[in-house]
Amino acid sequence: MTGRYGQLRWIFLVSAAACGHPPAPAPGAPLPLSAPLALRLAPAARTLDSAIAAGAAPGAVLAVSVRGQRYIYATGHLAVDDSTRPNARTLYDMASLTKVIALTTMTMMAVNDHQVVLDSPVVHYLPQFAEGRGDKAHVTLRNLLLHDSGLPPDPARFLDTPRDTAIAEALRIGLDTTPGARMVYSDVGAITLMAVLEHQYGERFDHWFMERFVTPMGFQRMRYLPPKDWLAEIAPTENDTILRHRVVHGDVHDENAYQMAGVSGHAGLFSDAEDLLRFGEYALAGARGSHFDGPLQPPHQFRTWTVSQDTPKGSSRGLGWDTPSPVSSAGKYMSARAFGHTGFTGTSIWIDPPRQIVVVLLTNRVNPTRNTPRFGQIRGVVADAVMKSLWPDIKPRPGAH
Repeated sequence: MTGRYGQLRWIFLVSAAACGHPPAPAPGAPLPLSAPLALRLAPAARTLDSAIAAGAAPGAVLAVSVRGQRYIYATGHLAVDDSTRPNARTLYDMASLTKVIALTTMTMMAVNDHQVVLDSPVVHYLPQFAEGRGDKAHVTLRNLLLHDSGLPPDPARFLDTPRDTAIAEALRIGLDTTPGARMVYSDVGAITLMAVLEHQYGERFDHWFMERFVTPMGFQRMRYLPPKDWLAEIAPTENDTILRHRVVHGDVHDENAYQMAGVSGHAGLFSDAEDLLRFGEYALAGARGSHFDGPLQPPHQFRTWTVSQDTPKGSSRGLGWDTPSPVSSAGKYMSARAFGHTGFTGTSIWIDPPRQIVVVLLTNRVNPTRNTPRFGQIRGVVADAVMKSLWPDIKPRPGAH
């Protein structure tokens, strides 16, 4: 690996117990490039250690990129019954991070390719979408990205159904509310948007995603359907007592994505910390309108997708992305300009353009069960620890608590 990217792929995997308190920078001063980032972020590592020790998840990986410097810290175990320590290359099930990494990114590319128009109705591309209750003819692609389409949150489980049939069933699901009336986070909407893209490109979503984005970006471990010989490096998720009757390991945790052959717009993607941090740097460049040091440049409209659209009124949603709300997994110190997303399995990514920082947290908090009350607000607590470690005098954003 050569060039700036290769130089920045150094990783700190340090023991928090071996680190003292980091030196405090001058208030408001930029982070010195010579400062050891592992030392500066030791308090954040200790915060994560405490959460994992308290049973928030079997293990976790924290990855931070700030102004070009990288830090990756792993703690805990691969699973409750596997004492292997995770590391920067451990694969985690991204769950709903799939919606922003894959689906939103590829929708931007489709807009650039003039394959789709955000304000066009879904029925313009998929006439069969009109079936089902409600005014579905007026649902647009923009509604799907904003989660205000009126579609319900989740489809019924597609038990023993071929992928094409499962997608067709999702497209027939009726509306619960009028399009644009209120924000309801919807996996059905994400499945519908993926179906539009597959129709327009005539290719299964994961194939197009790999060809147009993953491979050109040089990602080594980000993909749908990880190969079986990677199994030892994948964090297991839940003991599924309903559908698979085993611990889910190496295939997608989400039941609907599993029934869709592991490939959907709402879930199914796997990644390690290194590739996800690299994706975050790509998104950061897009949000700042700056040059990305890589083979692909973010679409020119990237920034507009990452800001709150305030529609319906009061919603924190951008286009695909989310933005901080008063109580947020971004914590209270990231700026109002931050954007990110979470995943049900215990994953998150938050990006703050003014401070040029990416914070990734990967866990398998659903192992062995999704009933993990100790996980709670861990994402926000860890994000706050990162921000306070780097900028000790940082103030909460207005309205955050």
